[in-house]
Amino acid sequence: MRKNIHRQFRQILQQLNKYIQRIFKSGNNRQIKPIYFMLLGMVVVFIAISLDITTELSVTGVAASTHKTSWLGNTFGGGDKWVQNNIEAMYVAPNGTVYTNSHWDEAGREAGIYKDGNVIGILEDTHGWSRIGGKAVIANSKYIYIALGQGAIGNTDQDYPPDGTTWHTVRRYNLSGKPAPFNGGRGWDKSMLIISNKSEVTGLATAANELYVSDSATNQIRVYNSETMQELRSFSVVHPGAITIDKQANLWVIQQNKISRYSPTGKQLPQQITNVAKPTAIAIDHQGRLLVADNSQRQQVLIYDIKNQPVQVGTFGIKGGVYAGTPGEVQPLKLYGITGIGADTAGNIYVNSNGFNNSGTDLRKFSPSGKQLWQLHGLLFVDNADADPQTDGVEVFTKQEHFLMNYNQPTGKQWTYKAYTLNPFKYPQDPRLHASPDATFVRRIQGKPFLFLTNMYASFIQIYRFNPSKDGKIAIPAGMFVGTNAEGKQSVGGNWPPYQPNKGEWIWRDRNGNGAFDQGEYDQSEDYPYLGGWWVDNKGDVWKTLRTHDGIGIRHYPLQGLDTHGNPIYSYSSMQKQKTPSMFTDLRRIEYLPETDTMYLSGFTVDHPAIGDDTGIVGSEIIRFDNWSKGNNSTPRWRIVVPHDTTGKREISTAAMSVAGDYVFAVKMKTAEVYVYNAKTGATVKTLKPGPEVASESGWIDIPQGIRAFRRSNGEYVVFVEEDWKGKVIIYRMKG
Repeated sequence: MRKNIHRQFRQILQQLNKYIQRIFKSGNNRQIKPIYFMLLGMVVVFIAISLDITTELSVTGVAASTHKTSWLGNTFGGGDKWVQNNIEAMYVAPNGTVYTNSHWDEAGREAGIYKDGNVIGILEDTHGWSRIGGKAVIANSKYIYIALGQGAIGNTDQDYPPDGTTWHTVRRYNLSGKPAPFNGGRGWDKSMLIISNKSEVTGLATAANELYVSDSATNQIRVYNSETMQELRSFSVVHPGAITIDKQANLWVIQQNKISRYSPTGKQLPQQITNVAKPTAIAIDHQGRLLVADNSQRQQVLIYDIKNQPVQVGTFGIKGGVYAGTPGEVQPLKLYGITGIGADTAGNIYVNSNGFNNSGTDLRKFSPSGKQLWQLHGLLFVDNADADPQTDGVEVFTKQEHFLMNYNQPTGKQWTYKAYTLNPFKYPQDPRLHASPDATFVRRIQGKPFLFLTNMYASFIQIYRFNPSKDGKIAIPAGMFVGTNAEGKQSVGGNWPPYQPNKGEWIWRDRNGNGAFDQGEYDQSEDYPYLGGWWVDNKGDVWKTLRTHDGIGIRHYPLQGLDTHGNPIYSYSSMQKQKTPSMFTDLRRIEYLPETDTMYLSGFTVDHPAIGDDTGIVGSEIIRFDNWSKGNNSTPRWRIVVPHDTTGKREISTAAMSVAGDYVFAVKMKTAEVYVYNAKTGATVKTLKPGPEVASESGWIDIPQGIRAFRRSNGEYVVFVEEDWKGKVIIYRMKG
């Protein structure tokens, strides 16, 4: 297009040049001045057109000055640096190098290496080929050892397990993170030591040239030569978990709710610690003291003198952790969900908090006096953010976290982790502890903030309220919608929540205000079981689409007010059924804007039908209807055909959409490109891609609400996009 415009412009100049030459030859010089200004004006217009075309054809869709890429939730933006999803085990070397292990990291850093507040390495080959990490890690002066699970992939000739079998192994690495094979090693590269086929390794420790392994399946601690990896001996320990070795070469072993001491040969010694409610990690500090993480309501590290009988001589961290003082408010010495502790020879203390139900990594280093020296975050996984509309985008929430934004700060530094909003001790039935929600809607109802959470399969929506005077920053369970089970069973399988109806669907409201699912708090119904999407409008009304073919696939639950505890009230008796516009064959997303009476719907249509049944995507079209409440469901204002699969290979599809201000935003599933459309006309405006600030990369969009847009009072658009691959949310800032 640009070449054609340039060619046309040259042709015009050539014609004008011939005309000017004729004027000069005729001696009519008075005509030269207006010709000059006409040419100057054309040049200006041409430059403007060229810039506009350049903008439309640029890689990101707009010039660098009109949009920026940033992120929140992870200390690093991507490329070679990101903090893994959930650290479940940690070892701190004498020099302060931190080695970690976790069952899963989307980008493959199940086992990472950190130092001085930086990512310095990764243990290779822990991801894919039916491999996962684990919950134990240790290192000596030569090797790193991690618990690793190896499942079957059908290649037993390459030394993989047979079908139906998982090897629970210790895998050995050199200190640079590459597998270190040994004679008799198993797996494709001979670096694995098979411990069990029944349950995973639960503890690792080294002393001199020996490696100690907790084999919980057989209630044994097995001892191996750390160089040859040959078994030397084993001894019985009931429920062996995490291990550490003191300066006398004796073992301290967590055994569920007690900690016992054993000699290197397995003799049980008289020292025990039995008054720690929930020990989850142990380590020896530079003074030879025993550090024990208590993950109960104390949320502290307990410090013991173990020269004789263990005597508690101190604690680290504020008692009550993140729930002390203002509950939920994040501060350096307020811990939450402790999974790892350690110390270096300088006396510095390292603590990892994972939150609860694997909320995310929060790794901190403290000086001996308790001053926080650095902090690393990998907080988000299968999650997206939304802004509190009353704060102009300054306060932002994800499913468990509360952030403060300062848009004047540099890229990646604009967010501050303000609060952790889940309290498992006061609200043990919080749905976030029992289900897997993801993206957040933040809404104001009667001026009060509420969170609404959906999930990857659009099977429910959870509702949370706040009560700052009693609960600080904690989001209190207030309500929940679920869909009908297709097999006529309970909507939510298992033992939670209690008292739920045996079949159909239900709305739960916390009628007594205790944040628990109690008898008599359910409203029950039954409906078509296949859901397309959820929406909560700015009035607090809840909307749901059904992928039904009976022509009545929209459910509207008008807000009936707030009860005496501040919970939103919804009911099936007030629910309204609305017709599906006839052009849809499979209705998916829904966004209704009551302030303009505008409805945006997406799905597959008669003109652009589905190929197969890709359940998690927007569909083939987004369609806008005006005057929706007046019954207009047949005359669209416009229809946008969005990228969708037309081959059956599912390589191209649009995962999620969001409407804000003058634009409709839609994000593709595999490439994470954001298409921006004019909300008035449906015309394509521009395309946004992850910029160099996030290494120009993104993982797939996995959730129905994988994009959320917000227009600030200055006209700027803030667009949040899920980015699971490297544990963050991408932020686009775009001028209006």
